[in-house]
Amino acid sequence: MTNEILWIIFAIVNFSMVTFIYRTFGKQGLFVWIGMSTVIANIQVTKTIEMFGLTATLGNIIYGTAFLATDILNEKYGKEDAKRAVWLGFFTLISMTVMMKIALLFTPAPDDFAHDALATLFDVMPRVALGSLLAYLVSQYFDVWIYAKLKEKFPQDKWLWVRNNGSTMISQLLDSLVFCLVAFYGEFPANVWLEVFMTTYIIKFLVAALDTPFLYVAKKFHQ
Repeated sequence: MTNEILWIIFAIVNFSMVTFIYRTFGKQGLFVWIGMSTVIANIQVTKTIEMFGLTATLGNIIYGTAFLATDILNEKYGKEDAKRAVWLGFFTLISMTVMMKIALLFTPAPDDFAHDALATLFDVMPRVALGSLLAYLVSQYFDVWIYAKLKEKFPQDKWLWVRNNGSTMISQLLDSLVFCLVAFYGEFPANVWLEVFMTTYIIKFLVAALDTPFLYVAKKFHQ
C-alpha cells in the first residue's frame, strides 16, 4: 500500500474517531481528545514520510483533528468552551514536555533498552519545542476567534463549510508560519526554509479540507 493511500485512510480513521468520541462522550470527549492529540502529534512529528512527491511529517493529521474538535466546540457550545479546550491542550503539551525532559535526566540501568529511543522522541531542540508550543497556542486561539467571527457573519447551516474551512485553513497557515520561523529560521538557506514552510502548509491545507464532512456529521449529534 502506498503512503498516499495509507495517508488518506489514516486521515479518515482519525477524523472518524473524533466524531465517535464526541457521539459517545459529548463535549467532555472532545476535551480529552484535544489533550491527547497534542501529545501524539508531537510524537508522530518526529517521523518523516515521502508523499505526493513531498517530504512531510506524520503528525499533521492528528494535529489537524484538534482544529476539528475546537470547531465542533465553537459551533455547538460557543467560543468560551473552545478557548478552554485550547488551554487544556496547551497545558497538556507543556506537561508532557516538562515530564519527559525530567525523565531523560535519570541515568538508565545497564540493561535498559528504552532510554535512547525516548531521547530521540523527546530530547528535542529548545527552538523546536518553543516553536511547537507557540504555534499551537497562537493558531488555535486564532482559529477560535475567526470561527466565531465567521459564524456571526454566516450563521446559516449552509455556510458551515465556510466557517470550518475558512478558520482552519487560515489558522493552519499561521501555525506553519510561526513554527517554521521560531524553529528553523536562520537554520537553513532561505530557499530551503521556504520549501519547508510551503510543504508543511500544503499538507495541513489538505488535512483541513478533509475534515469538513466530519464536522457536518458531528453537528447532528447532541442536539
